[in-house]
Order: sequence, then C-alpha cells, then structure tokens
Amino acid sequence: MRSTSPSCAEARVARPLVSSVARVRVRVHAARVGRNTVRCVESPTEGPMRPGPRRSLTHAEILDAAFELLETKGFDAVSVRGVAGVLGLTPTAMYTYYPNKGALLAGMVEQLLGRLDTSQADVPAAPPARARVVALAEGLRSVLVERPGAVGLLLATPLDGPNARRLDERLLATFADAGLDPVEAGRATHAVRVHVLGAVAFDAADVAGAGEASAPVVTTPATAASATLWDDAEAFPLGDRTRALADDPASRFAWGIERLLDGLLATTAPGRG
Repeated sequence: MRSTSPSCAEARVARPLVSSVARVRVRVHAARVGRNTVRCVESPTEGPMRPGPRRSLTHAEILDAAFELLETKGFDAVSVRGVAGVLGLTPTAMYTYYPNKGALLAGMVEQLLGRLDTSQADVPAAPPARARVVALAEGLRSVLVERPGAVGLLLATPLDGPNARRLDERLLATFADAGLDPVEAGRATHAVRVHVLGAVAFDAADVAGAGEASAPVVTTPATAASATLWDDAEAFPLGDRTRALADDPASRFAWGIERLLDGLLATTAPGRG
C-alpha cells in the first residue's frame, strides 16, 4: 500500500510552520502538507554561523613581534596596541597576555636574557673566576648585538625577572669566589654591566654614523653655515688617527673587559682571580 505520509520534497514547497537556524549548523524545517506535519533536517544555506575559534598565540610569537617593532620602528613604537596590530589581534585580546606596556617590556627582557648561557658557573670544575666573568660579559654582548635596540630596552626596564637576576647571581657568586666582599662584588657586577651596555651602545652608534656618512648630503645655506663653523674649530689629530685605525669592536670589547678586571681583581688573594 502506498504511504500517505508526505515527503521532505513536498514539505519544501508547502507552507512552513517553523524555520530556524541552529548553532550546530543544521536547519530544522517543519511544514504542513495536508493534515500531516513533516520535520526535515537540512544543511543551512543562510543565516548566522558560529564564529571560528579564537587564534591562540605563544608568548614567543608575541615577543618576536614586539622585537620586530623595536628593530624597525624604534623603542617608542613598542606597545600592547602596536604588537596587536602586527599580529592582527585586537588590543583586548593582547591584554590577556600582557596587561600593560611594562609587562610587555619585561617579557622582552626575559626572552632576550634567556638566550644567555649562564650554566658555566654551575659546573663543579668551573674555570677561574676571571674567565667566568669574561665568558658572561662576552655572552651578554653577543646577545645584545644580535638585537638592535636591545640596549635601550635594558636601560628602560627594571632587571628584576628570573633571567636577569640569574645573570646577576652568577656574576656576584663569581666575584665572591675571587675574594671580593658582598659590597665589592655588587659594585663589580654593576661595573661589568655598565661596560657591556656602554660598549654595545657606542658600537651601534658608530655603525649608524657610518651609514649616515655614506649617504649623499644635500648642501643648503644652513648646512653650509654649520660646516663653516665646524671648519673653524680646532683640529683633533689623535682622534682622527684612532678612528682611521678601524678597531674591531669585538677585540676592543675583549681588551676593555680584561683591563676592567685588572682593576676589580687587583686586591683579591693571589691565584683566586
């Protein structure tokens, strides 16, 4: 016997009773055909859709974007909103990772210093104290040279994160091993940091100055007048001669840290430094 129940095809052309779009991406359609009601489940063809999952990011991805801003647009461009723009996120989404600029900068410092190997001081048969200080100083310099603008970041941010404190702890312990008391060890640690940051900052300035010097200069009346004033100034033959030597920055740094340690370790017990 032929069924008298209407089909979904018949229901589609009939007068709909209910038509809705569910959030599970199916449409429930009910219609009356004669005296019968037919319910059909169909794929949706229109109506609102469930939004896709929110993009999740790692802290490393966010901090890499922050360093990209630092290196391309400068320190002032680094902000929660600026990084959100680079990553295609809303500032609100970024605030769930870093609530303010201070937290973002602190994260950048920690990522930067996390690349420094400080494990040498933990080795039982560690090298003499002097060699350990040199290794830490040269390692910090290498990390900073790889990230343009990193010196400004360290100067503008409190160095109180785990990686920053670990570096200080290694330097303090090494100077203590060399015979310095706690006050002297703290001052020596500060002196090493100043030497590293200052050397990297001056080297970066020299590189930037060399780039500007190689660019063509358009002479205007103002620059011509300035040039005349400088021409009237006294000569600096020793400075000019030193600049002409084109001293290698790494060799210059190594010489400086050795001479610094000559002074810092001069009063320690013989053989300990």
